[in-house]
Amino acid sequence: MLHSGATLSPRFACFVLAASLTIFLFLSVTAPGGAFEAAERGFLLALRTGDDPSLLNGPGWLLYFVQNITALGGWPVLTVFSLALAGAFIIQKKWSFLFVLLAVVIGETVITGMLKEFFGRVRPDFLPHLIPASNKSFPSGHSASAAAVYLTFGLAIANVVKQRAIRRYALGASLVLVFLIGASRVFLGVHYPSDVLAGWSVGTAWASAVWLTAWRLNNRS
Repeated sequence: MLHSGATLSPRFACFVLAASLTIFLFLSVTAPGGAFEAAERGFLLALRTGDDPSLLNGPGWLLYFVQNITALGGWPVLTVFSLALAGAFIIQKKWSFLFVLLAVVIGETVITGMLKEFFGRVRPDFLPHLIPASNKSFPSGHSASAAAVYLTFGLAIANVVKQRAIRRYALGASLVLVFLIGASRVFLGVHYPSDVLAGWSVGTAWASAVWLTAWRLNNRS
């Protein structure tokens, strides 16, 4: 059962949905056209060494760290994670959570793909990519998928546990993971910062919309 506890109140979900859509709409009319390109180019170049742009500024383990973190937002990991989570919901007969998960995963994938093709923004091409990347740049698919799936996971945990500390921890850990995955895309040079912000907005907005829809359907029935 989906309930409207303090952490997951419909009013808060509506606020998150509206804020996320507002951010995305602002970025969609500014970023793909290059409104922030100079600043974003400077930021991406500042993450690399001046002598060799193929090297990250920072400790030697940084590249290994961001390459592994970014994998957590890729389709192989998210597919396995989502299937495992769906299996747990089926075993426990939590059909509302299963509906939310499937709607979030399938919907976000379709929406992000369509947005990428619509805006057609080219990935940063003025510095080496530190990991293979294809298709278009805006919005970031890894960031959108991570926000949609991991926030849904955090909300599911927060929805079934009673301890406030655990609920906050679940949501906090999800937010940190989503942030790290998005940041890794910028460090690896495969996305502009605005791509990542847009991806976070898309994933969060869609997850909020699905959660609200499921809550209302559940309460009507």
